[in-house]
Amino acid sequence: MSKRKIEKGSLPVGECITQVQEMLRERLCHQQLPDMPEGVEAQHKHLLELLKRTAVHGESNSVLIVGPRGAGKTMLLKCVLRDLLKEKEAQKNLLQVHLNGLLQTDDRIALKEITRQLHLENVVGDKVFGSFAENLGFLLEALKKGDRSSSRPVLFVLDEFDLFAHHKNQTLLYNLLDVSQSAQAPIAVVGVTCRLDVLELLEKRVKSRFSHRQIHLLSNPTFAQYLERVQTQLSVTDDFPDSKFAQDWNASVKTLCEDKSVEEVLQRHFNSSKDFRSMHMLLMLCLSRVSVAKPAIKPADLLEASKMCFTDAKANMLHGLSILELCLIIAMKHLNDLYEGEPFNLQMVHNEFKKFLQRKSNSMYNFEQPVIMKAFEHLQELEMIQSVDSSSAKTQREYQLMRLMLDHSQIMEALQKYPQCPTDVKQWAMSAFG
Repeated sequence: MSKRKIEKGSLPVGECITQVQEMLRERLCHQQLPDMPEGVEAQHKHLLELLKRTAVHGESNSVLIVGPRGAGKTMLLKCVLRDLLKEKEAQKNLLQVHLNGLLQTDDRIALKEITRQLHLENVVGDKVFGSFAENLGFLLEALKKGDRSSSRPVLFVLDEFDLFAHHKNQTLLYNLLDVSQSAQAPIAVVGVTCRLDVLELLEKRVKSRFSHRQIHLLSNPTFAQYLERVQTQLSVTDDFPDSKFAQDWNASVKTLCEDKSVEEVLQRHFNSSKDFRSMHMLLMLCLSRVSVAKPAIKPADLLEASKMCFTDAKANMLHGLSILELCLIIAMKHLNDLYEGEPFNLQMVHNEFKKFLQRKSNSMYNFEQPVIMKAFEHLQELEMIQSVDSSSAKTQREYQLMRLMLDHSQIMEALQKYPQCPTDVKQWAMSAFG
């Protein structure tokens, strides 16, 4: 065996781990496209044929891709576009315009973005158009080839399609679908949305111009498929530079997925959310714990990562409160227990706090009224308490009715983890009614 082959077959552990992390980060963070999306072969074939008819044969179409968040709508579309652009004709002719309802919040912004993505700013110049339709018509006319006989096909991808339905008069949707139906220019309109009732949002004139084609994606894997997916996502491919390390890594991943405690953690995640993005986040947290000293993912890493995923943000915020703010929260908890969840005001909370002070006669908790008021307002800013009536601005601040936005278990859990929490405050929290 040559020296080069030996070098290629065996790398230092640190180098192997760096390469594994790079490979898996690419897969988990950058949503690396699979060769063929799993479980949606029929939808892939349908959409590919549809877009091919526009890109290659100049036929106009419109379609909606509908499914819950994380079901793989964007991934399906990207896979289809990748496969479509392998066709020479499509690669040469097809123009793409990607719009997002969260970014293009009105039709004027959307039209500006269409002009930018089609590189027609110079052609439009300072021209003034009477209507949206005229402007769009001019843009599509400008795309015609030198002989003016045929226009280049354009694919319009409208992400968060339902948000475009909230634009005034739905002018953008009407004009795009009108062009696609009247064959003025070969265009395909692909809407991506997670709303199943999206057609109900469309005006009559818009709905009549839509082809009513819908591609539904339902992310509903079984737990066995979910487990298999975890193993696939964490495994490295055969072309990994160090084959021995790759074998060991894949064997450790297989062992990990067969561990009972790991199965329980993954079952909890599966029951909470079946979408792959939350799974990828969990696996990324596990991957970040791999090092030269620990060159494999252990069940303890997955358990720790799971705790971080399910961590309670509000309970975490409690750890950063001052002792006074924590005491006010405990006073509110006692009022909640005493009055069975009825709203309270600052005066009631202060009185409850005073009872605690009288019992303890501890001067370290003696605070002036303005300081207590400030702490109360801070809790409101953190949304740990919320005003019951929005029109209570005229009421004196001490008497505005509030509701506690934390439950008993969140408060008690936070108290256990609170750094150097005084014993008497803990005991007060645990006592029945203050």
